[in-house]
Amino acid sequence: MGLIALAVVLVPFADLAIHTRDPWMELGRMLRGMVWPAWGSLESPFTALGLTIAIALWGTLAGVVLGFPLALLFARSRLVRAACAFIRAIHELFWALLFMQVFGLSALTALLALAIPYAGIFAKVYAEILEQTPAAPRDALPPRCGRLSRFFYSELPLAFAQLVAYTRYRFECGLRASVLLGFIGLPTLGFHLETAFREGRYPEAGALLWLFYLLIASLPWWGHKRLIPLLLVGGAWLLGPWPSVDGALLWRFVSQDIWPAALLAGDWAGLDQWATRLPDLGAAVGNTLLLGLLGTVGALLVALALWPLACRHFGNRGTRLASHGVMIMLRSTPELMLAFIFLLLLGPSLLPAWLALALHNGALIAFLVARHADAVTPGMPGLSATGRYAYELLPRVYPGLLALLYYRAEVILRETAILGMLGVATLGYYIEEGFDYLMFDVAFFLLLITALLNILVDALSRRLRPREVPFEDSCIR
Repeated sequence: MGLIALAVVLVPFADLAIHTRDPWMELGRMLRGMVWPAWGSLESPFTALGLTIAIALWGTLAGVVLGFPLALLFARSRLVRAACAFIRAIHELFWALLFMQVFGLSALTALLALAIPYAGIFAKVYAEILEQTPAAPRDALPPRCGRLSRFFYSELPLAFAQLVAYTRYRFECGLRASVLLGFIGLPTLGFHLETAFREGRYPEAGALLWLFYLLIASLPWWGHKRLIPLLLVGGAWLLGPWPSVDGALLWRFVSQDIWPAALLAGDWAGLDQWATRLPDLGAAVGNTLLLGLLGTVGALLVALALWPLACRHFGNRGTRLASHGVMIMLRSTPELMLAFIFLLLLGPSLLPAWLALALHNGALIAFLVARHADAVTPGMPGLSATGRYAYELLPRVYPGLLALLYYRAEVILRETAILGMLGVATLGYYIEEGFDYLMFDVAFFLLLITALLNILVDALSRRLRPREVPFEDSCIR
């Protein structure tokens, strides 16, 4: 209630205006494109699909390789925890913009953009899963057993199923992130989607969207563990050719280009002049935090409205199947893509970004809450649907719903920053502007501000969320 009240007080300060003449006509054209997709107009879609899968698969694998050792040190090293918090606080697209200045539009840029933040995420989540394993097997080992022995003999066998489940979920996230990399020019499925939508070719865009949904829906079949070696080999072939790495250029970029020249020269007075190149940080940070708050509250309201529609205690089989389909589409479509579609409909303001954040995250939370509610057995027969929702089921699932919401708060703020690439006046708008105008020092400083905001919001969400979550799912992390 406090979050909702704060959002109501601050919503007049948000630019939620509609800047297009006839959004309903444009929406009708988009819906017709979805209903009658132009499959025949697609040019080599399987190449884009293959590259999307290859980047997601190899990027996730690299994240596992980098993050697993860090997970073993996560609980015992404050430095490791701080480093992981920093690298996962920066969005994959921002990492891609950073590496693109050195490696260009190459597969190496895409893989590093996924592997680095995913390493921080895997380290944190794997460490949490390992900490939840029962202590009795560890206590039964000889006292002088090292960390690796305890891990392989008492923790890994018990946690393996959860580790695999979360890795598969992160791979699905990697597919969405791989699609988004097309928005900065990499030839994944997102590149063709953005081009089709921007040029108004909605039947072709509809075909590409359905192709993406089919890719996500069929993941259990083509992503079977027996096919992973074949996918890795085929993906490695699709990722080539690899760029030549100029060591001198790379060193100059990380040691000079991203730092203010006055700072490297020790000219503290010159930093004042450098600071005049920075945008209005108050407005940029304020819009980022305001949109993050509105997106979090919007996700809460959407989740409260949607989860009963997919729950077995309400409606009938037909309505539940339809609701599940809508939720799968909303949670499978990345926020940036949803915001881009709403931007074409409503014009440049915070409104398209707010709708995208609320619908995507609300549908994801509602899906998990409905699955939990399905396992609840009502104990008060004779209640109406409204009474069953308000007096019996909602009080039992609400703590878990809040826990999910606060888990997503950090993700929502990360997405809020990146939505600035669509013209929304958040920090991401000025970060992309810095890269466009080759002001790498300004862009890197704004990236540091973005990471700090994400770390603070993550710390706040950990304090607010319920300590005892009534249901456990590795994907809620």
